[in-house]
Amino acid sequence: MSNNPFPLSSEDLMRAYRTMRTIRDFEERLHVEFAKGDIPGFVHLYAGEEACATGIMMHLTDIDRIASTHRGHGHCIAKGVDVHEMMAEIYGKATGSCRGKGGSMHIADLSKGMMGANGILGAGAPLICGAALASRFRGDRGVGITFFGDGAANQGTVLESMNLAAAWNLPVIFVVENNGYAESTSVEYATAVDSYVDRASGFGMPGVTVDGMDFFAVHEAAGEMIARARDGGGPALLECNVARFFGHFEGDAQTYKAKGENDYNRENRDCLKIFRDRVCDAGAATRHDFALIDLEVASLIDAAVISAKNAALPQARELLTDVYVAY
Repeated sequence: MSNNPFPLSSEDLMRAYRTMRTIRDFEERLHVEFAKGDIPGFVHLYAGEEACATGIMMHLTDIDRIASTHRGHGHCIAKGVDVHEMMAEIYGKATGSCRGKGGSMHIADLSKGMMGANGILGAGAPLICGAALASRFRGDRGVGITFFGDGAANQGTVLESMNLAAAWNLPVIFVVENNGYAESTSVEYATAVDSYVDRASGFGMPGVTVDGMDFFAVHEAAGEMIARARDGGGPALLECNVARFFGHFEGDAQTYKAKGENDYNRENRDCLKIFRDRVCDAGAATRHDFALIDLEVASLIDAAVISAKNAALPQARELLTDVYVAY
């Protein structure tokens, strides 16, 4: 790995790939396990969008806060939430990161700065403004990242939060994960602007659109925005154009997609394949290096599923614990 032309060390390149591979295998396995009927509630898979979460989160630490979406597993993993605890949470088990009470759409780990997935579209934006304001008062240089999709980008909560962040010069990055569909409605039909960067301009903040399937494009753009926010430069918007490989939720017939669209994206827009090819072609790693990571991650996911299935359910006496805050 002596020949490395990238702005990341060889160790960081492998760490980025490991994160993306972990997200991919986690989601692919959930697709299989959910079909067996053992997982309660809805599941919204992040497979295909791994480069977005990974490219952004590599610039963050535990003091930085993120607010996720209903499609939040990838954000959790990239932010450092334990995979075993995540799997147990999705299975509704007591060993889960929220003791089995949150499930897929409300999974969280405050110790890692992951404020939670959220089943309400756009609801993370005002939460992250509060987290960013708190960081500024503490003086810890923490940054808040709120993720939302192209559908939630049209929610009033998001637009009001953008105005608030700009008016108060908060260290917030608004990340639009534009996968082209608000559930089943195309962005071309439902959105009047060609780029969500136009929304940023309307609130006087900088914005940029990148190919969200290109880890390096996301990493570079996010790094500049996060560094600027840490130094008091205020909010910014990052639009990542991505493709989700599954439907909006598990069980979605996806009749709104063109025939063969998922197959095309997997063949031509797979961010893991793009990353491997680029790094190997540059001589910064070998196919064998990546294959070893693939084996390690596969073993991790297997162990997480087995552990989750064998874990105990929450006790009935814990029904009202962790529900209300006592001051």
